[in-house]
Amino acid sequence: QVQLVESGGGLVQSGGSLRLSCAASGIVFSVFHMGWYRQAPGKQRELVARITDGGNTYYADSVKGRFAISRDNAKSAVYLQMNSLKPEDAAVYYCNADRQTWSRNYDYWGQGTQVTVSS
Repeated sequence: QVQLVESGGGLVQSGGSLRLSCAASGIVFSVFHMGWYRQAPGKQRELVARITDGGNTYYADSVKGRFAISRDNAKSAVYLQMNSLKPEDAAVYYCNADRQTWSRNYDYWGQGTQVTVSS
């Protein structure tokens, strides 16, 4: 059974920092690309940051220079360090694991963790 469990969300003042964690189980973590997505009320879910199995990273323009994604394959965990938080960063943040093979695509989601940023 695949599980992605996020933690680290909460309430923070504008300009503050949070570190999100996602613990994965039930998958061979090292071969999966990992991502953080977010969804604010009334908006579509959007990709925030992604790290490939090889460690290459991608960031949405809105978070470049403020957020950092990292992974620890030994712990089957992915992290999102969020600095200089803005009210517009408030959303439910979701962890995602994906992998494409010649025969099947794998796509798993966590339950989400709420991030609230007060102005």
